[in-house]
Amino acid sequence: MLNSSNVLVQQYIMQINQNYKKDLLEVLVGIADLELMDAFLHDLLTPGEYSDIITRLQIVRQLDAKVPQREIAQNLGVSISKVTRGSRELLNVHGGFRKILDQHQTH
Repeated sequence: MLNSSNVLVQQYIMQINQNYKKDLLEVLVGIADLELMDAFLHDLLTPGEYSDIITRLQIVRQLDAKVPQREIAQNLGVSISKVTRGSRELLNVHGGFRKILDQHQTH
């Protein structure tokens, strides 16, 4: 059972995490150089995490281009469930993937 001091601690931690999140987002938005962004992400993420992000973007790009889900899974060597997750994310018209794809129609 949570008492009032535990709730206050959790709220404090959430606020700190939001501040750190904002800091990260501001750093990312401030990087205009592709080589610097690549180096930063390489340092920030494990190779697997970086590869997963790259793959997720390609999944939604291909979905947006109307490539069939099974073909995307085969093209990228991923499970159909990963592609389906990307498909669900694209259905969110207020989501980040949709907005980014609309902004960056050519790649």
